[in-house]
Amino acid sequence: MKKLALGLAVLLAAAMVFTGCKKPEEGSGKVQIALLMRNMDEQFLKDYSDNVKKLAAEKGIELNVQDARSDGQTQLTQLDTLLNQGYKWFVIVPCVSELSEQMNQKIQEKGGAAAYSNIQPTVESLKVGKNFFFASSPEFVGGRYQGQLIADYFDANPDKAPDKAVNMLLILGQLGHPAQINRKAGLLAELATRGYTVNIVAEDTANWTPDQSQQKMDVWIAAHRGKFNVVAAQNDGMALGAVESLIQNSFTKDDASDGTILTVPVLGIDATQDAINSMKEDKLYATVLQDAVGQSAAAFDVIYQCATGAYKPGNPAGGTPAATSPIDEAPANDAAIIGQCYLVPFVPVDKKSDYYKSH
Repeated sequence: MKKLALGLAVLLAAAMVFTGCKKPEEGSGKVQIALLMRNMDEQFLKDYSDNVKKLAAEKGIELNVQDARSDGQTQLTQLDTLLNQGYKWFVIVPCVSELSEQMNQKIQEKGGAAAYSNIQPTVESLKVGKNFFFASSPEFVGGRYQGQLIADYFDANPDKAPDKAVNMLLILGQLGHPAQINRKAGLLAELATRGYTVNIVAEDTANWTPDQSQQKMDVWIAAHRGKFNVVAAQNDGMALGAVESLIQNSFTKDDASDGTILTVPVLGIDATQDAINSMKEDKLYATVLQDAVGQSAAAFDVIYQCATGAYKPGNPAGGTPAATSPIDEAPANDAAIIGQCYLVPFVPVDKKSDYYKSH
């Protein structure tokens, strides 16, 4: 009888290891989940954290929210403190990809789990254990959709891009950020596919912020007036900063039949409500939905499943299915961890799109 009981215990333990998430301790009271945010200055990140708070409240979860103010060492310290306080379950928007493996090793030692969004964890970090997840959107695809919207604009208004020449001001996010790298690559790839020649008149980082973007645009307008026919920004905040600069520098017209009162179209990425409102005023031309609600729902739900012992490999999370086939972009390019990835799609948003019409 003792041997039978021992055998059942071994099988149960093996099952817990296989699923990647251990059964929560009995009698531990309310489930505790921690949300580690790289910052909450950007609208996308505010929307993300707001949705996690909403989901936690609906589930009766005790949620601890930490803002690292874009400092990786601060985020590591916050993680250490939470682990020492007994937290094991984490939703993380990391400051940098490179720290994700170290973070996961710390969480693994405590038998916990973590889901990452927005900034990709490394492939190696997801290989720390089957209890680590990526719930986000492929940035290269987001860039391609921005390129698609630009090509659609010039296809409809060929006089604004003679000989299919795109003369672009490109406002970048934080240099080296995976989204900064992959969104640019996708943007240029799509325009090339559509037969456009791209001349980047000027490019520089505005670190995701509208104020830096507006200041950058003021300088570029003085230096390059008449030499550019489109402004592409890697998030909506910077796009709206560019819009304000163009308005202040008299780049406006009375006719908005091409979709904007600006003399050159400005495009962003994120589809924040502020961006949609600007489109409704015929200012911002278009954007690309990075689904803060979808990403946060997937990340929260897979960790909630882990915390409550409900997780099994292949489970959908927050309405998003687990990926089954590798893509070209890390970390979802490695077949060994593809089932730990939840890929929330980007969606192009112009005035014909359902998303625009519903918001």
